[in-house]
Order: sequence, then C-alpha cells, then structure tokens
Amino acid sequence: MAALRALQPSVRALLCTWPGCPAPRSFVSSTASEYIITAKKGKNSNVGLVQLNRPKALNALCDGLIMELNQALQAFEEDPAVGAIVLTGGEKAFAAGADIKEMQNLTFQDCYSSKFLSHWDRLSRVKKPVIAAVNGYALGGGCELAMMCDIIYAGEKAQFGQPEILIGTIPGAGGTQRLTRAVGKSLAMEMVLTGDRISAQDAKQAGLVSKIFPVETLVEEAIKCAEKIASNSKIVTAMAKESVNAAFEMTLTEGIKLEKKLFYSTFATEDRKEGMSAFVEKRKASFKDQ
Repeated sequence: MAALRALQPSVRALLCTWPGCPAPRSFVSSTASEYIITAKKGKNSNVGLVQLNRPKALNALCDGLIMELNQALQAFEEDPAVGAIVLTGGEKAFAAGADIKEMQNLTFQDCYSSKFLSHWDRLSRVKKPVIAAVNGYALGGGCELAMMCDIIYAGEKAQFGQPEILIGTIPGAGGTQRLTRAVGKSLAMEMVLTGDRISAQDAKQAGLVSKIFPVETLVEEAIKCAEKIASNSKIVTAMAKESVNAAFEMTLTEGIKLEKKLFYSTFATEDRKEGMSAFVEKRKASFKDQ
C-alpha cells in the first residue's frame, strides 16, 4: 500500500516530490496517458499491454494513475481481439507503493465515508487473464497490485514487500489477505510485521512468483505467455479463471461443485465442440469464442 521507509532515503525523497508528466518510454506502437502507456502486442495483436509510467517517482500509485489503469483495463476488457493482458512497470520499479502525500492528512471519517482505495480492486475483477511482469521494486501497493493479477513473472532483481508497518499503518489493498494465501502465514506475518522485502528467488520458492527471467527479457516472456493464453477460447478461459479463483473463496466441497458446473457449462459452447473435434481429427483447433 505504500512506498515506505524500506527504501533508501534518496528514493523516499523522490516519492515526496512528484515531477511533471514524464516523457513516455515506448513499447513500440503505443498510446500514452499521463501516467501509463498502453499498446496491443503479439503477432495477432491479441495481448493488451499496460506499462505504469512514472519512472522518476518509481511508479508510485497516485489516484490519477489508478484511474488511468482502470480505464485501460476496461478498454482491453471490452476489446474482443484481446485475450489476455500484461501489466508492467519499469526496470527499476514495477511500483514502489502509494502516494503518501495523498493519504497523510486523511482522517478515519475520510477513509470510511469515501471507501478509500476501493477503486484499486478493479484489477481483481477483470475477467480476462492478467499477467504481472515485475522488475525492481514491488512494494506496498505495488506488491498488492501484482497480487491482484493472475500470474506473476519476475525479473531477476525484483523485490517484493509490504513495508506499511514502518510508517505506522498496515496494508489496505489486500496485502495481508492475498500475501498470506500466496506464501503462507509465517512468511506473510514476517513481511507485514517487519517491513522486510524478499527477492524474486525467495518469492518464487514461496509460491508468490511463477517464473523468473532476466530483466531485459521479462516483458517479452510475459507477452509470450499472454499470447498462448489468448490463442485459446476466451469464454472457456474466463470459466477456468473463475474456477481457480474460487479456490481462495470457497471450501473444497463448494469449489468442486462450482468447478463441475463450469465444466458442464463448457459443453454449451461451440468452442468445446471445436476443441474436441480438432483433437480427434488431429488438427489445430480454431476457436470462435462462442
């Protein structure tokens, strides 16, 4: 939730004084807003790419950035050509945390009445698969943002942490809940209570990260994975994502019941017929997302 004292003093100074709009760093053909860059990637332009773009502030998550991110997610969600989304930052930071200036003078009444940070959850409600490509710092809100994604790929120098305790608060965008489910109680408790970070290697060993790549190839590898996902039936992919996510919300018995219902539902789709026919006929399936 925050970019905190866990960073070096020079980094903290950056987080206290935001510069003007940074010059966009291109990911080939792209559209730049004030705080993000978006593009459609992949051989068939079926992958939506969102790059957080506040490099001088280590991609600190101000309200404007979250609003632009939500708009980009909505646009890709509604684009029938896009089958998966990649969310990334820069080489130094995926996102170093939240904008402390935006919250330091808030009262309990302000937070409660405005449902502060509730709009951060939009990412967790996207039906299409989202891959986080994390280089550098993923601290506080940056770590929470990554954990809202379905898959996390990390660069070799990535660092993950929830250092909110160091400025007298706790994670407020899912950090205590998603981190515990990902890495277990003991490590999550240690990270939340001490503010200590873990490396990409430790994150992978703990189950937070799926794969680790060199810094310079990370985004490319995430796009490759997204392309593979996007080549499948979008409607069946959404069912698969819903079923896996249900494992975090339901008992085993409830989860298996939901899985069965979704499995049966695939038999109402044309893509299920095409997929099985293609398998029997030893040819590549041609899904129509129907």
